[in-house]
Amino acid sequence: MLHLEHINLVVTDIPKALRFYQAAFPHWQVRGGGEGSWSGKPRNWLHFGDDYQYICFNDDGTGENRDLSGHQVGLAHFAFVTQNLDAIIRRLQQAGFEIDKPGAEDAYRKNVYFKDPDGFEVEFVEYLSDLPGERNRY
Repeated sequence: MLHLEHINLVVTDIPKALRFYQAAFPHWQVRGGGEGSWSGKPRNWLHFGDDYQYICFNDDGTGENRDLSGHQVGLAHFAFVTQNLDAIIRRLQQAGFEIDKPGAEDAYRKNVYFKDPDGFEVEFVEYLSDLPGERNRY
């Protein structure tokens, strides 16, 4: 079986990015970090996660993220499954982040979208059924 181990994000400020993701994942921790360079530009990097999955942050980002209302090639969003969507919403709002978009109305799942400090759209979804036919309705 395959599973996603990590995502690697280029950000402008690692502490700002961490503030968002620590609110969403209070059980995760900084696994490690260091300094290096990418294509001749120095950068700091940090891994934030648990023993099995993590997000890598690199602080050599410049400019703006893609316009999510446009049609440029690039990342649209990534999603995390939770068992308590209301708790994630509460923690992110207490940290100063607001819901960017509500999710679609569905009898078998709840979801919301937030934007992190660098403009990445992050979806959080809570499934209300264990039956694949109900969870994966389109």
